[in-house]
Amino acid sequence: MGLEHFDWEVGDVFVLHLQGPITFGDGTRKLRQLIQDSLNAGKKKILLNMAEVYYIDSSGLGELVAAHTTAAHHGGKLKLMKLTKKVQDVVQLTKVHRVFEVFNDEASALKSFAE
Repeated sequence: MGLEHFDWEVGDVFVLHLQGPITFGDGTRKLRQLIQDSLNAGKKKILLNMAEVYYIDSSGLGELVAAHTTAAHHGGKLKLMKLTKKVQDVVQLTKVHRVFEVFNDEASALKSFAE
């Protein structure tokens, strides 16, 4: 199964719920396109719900960092929530967590965009 998604909006925050692996090839390409499409549609506050991302490789981590940078260049913010244990371990081991604000639940993530 490749990377899938569905989305919703809470106020001015665009929530992308990702499902599946973020890996080299289809996964990274799809994530890049989702972020670009969101920014092109004027979504500046993007929250990635990672609750169903069960695996991420180094390319996926690189794409997350690139997405964060792209959002910032467009005047936006990209934040993460609900990392699975496996993804959280990889994010911490590689120090990628220093780049992102990461939240355990949607309520605190949404509140952070208002501050």
